[in-house]
Amino acid sequence: MTGAGTARPGARATTARDLAEHLGISVSTVGRALSDDPRISAPTRARVQALAAELGYVANRSARMMRGAPSTVVGLIVPDVRNSFFTSVAHALGHLLGTRRHQLVLCETADDRRTELQHVRDLVAAQVAGVVLVPSSAPDPETVRLLGTVPHVQLMRRVPELAPHWFGVDDHDLVRQATDHLLAAGHTRIGYVGGTAEVPTGAARRDGYRDALRDAGVAALPEHERVGPPSSTEQGGPTFGAAALRDLLSLPDRPTAVVTGSTQITRGVLAAATALRLAVPHDLSLVGFGDEPGFGWWGAGLTTVTLPVTDLATGCGAWLLGLLADPDLAADPHASVTRGALTLRGSVGRPSTVSWR
Repeated sequence: MTGAGTARPGARATTARDLAEHLGISVSTVGRALSDDPRISAPTRARVQALAAELGYVANRSARMMRGAPSTVVGLIVPDVRNSFFTSVAHALGHLLGTRRHQLVLCETADDRRTELQHVRDLVAAQVAGVVLVPSSAPDPETVRLLGTVPHVQLMRRVPELAPHWFGVDDHDLVRQATDHLLAAGHTRIGYVGGTAEVPTGAARRDGYRDALRDAGVAALPEHERVGPPSSTEQGGPTFGAAALRDLLSLPDRPTAVVTGSTQITRGVLAAATALRLAVPHDLSLVGFGDEPGFGWWGAGLTTVTLPVTDLATGCGAWLLGLLADPDLAADPHASVTRGALTLRGSVGRPSTVSWR
């Protein structure tokens, strides 16, 4: 026998009208009770909500929106869900939105502007309340036009074509701090492995490295720099990081230290260092970017730039919710820089006088 609350194959979904007929009340009363409308008495709300749970009733979002109810869905568009930074952002943002009775939809672009456009089309078609996005370096014109119809906030990366609301870090300063730390340890041959300068964050991080060397009176050598494709691509990230480190170590005047410019690239550099059996920091000093859990366990622990993930995600989400409540906020550009920090561990030492090879 099948109980009232047990789903049967092929059975139609329970509707608000079913609940109303079962309880002997109007459909509008059911809708208000399920929305916790204070005009409906507490006992009636409890009866409606209990029956809805028993029968597995799910509200028709499209129908609610046609009746004027606002959407509670927020889209999050990121380049790569394998990057622990973006995974942590999704977790923190989803938690914040959940406390405000909103839901998060996660989209991945692989830094491809066509994929980005398709996600934006789908989110706009679904009439989402708003969007948080890590944009590609050159969004399609249609992406820009469609996002102009939806409240949105840029995260980490910032492109001028989109709304001037941005939450991020000082990428230039963070990599400069990392490079300064290596300089203070006595290194003058410092390599850099980072993302392409076509992406705003990539350009800022590379410039932070160069400016630290310049201000210390150390020549920035082009052969000590390796910049590659976005970490979300097959050729980028760990693949590029590993190849770049091997390449740097093959130089006649190889670097005695390396600083990286992305979390995924850091993973590749560590993998190559392990495969080559480098004794870090004796053979090579390393400063990473981002702080995945494994970075603290690698070798003597990786000195790395730690990003304020939770603060970024919750700050960005709270501001977007404020924008949804007060659309007039969109009239004024908003930029928020959250401070990161350099986490010191055991991967940096003084330059070795012994050649690794």
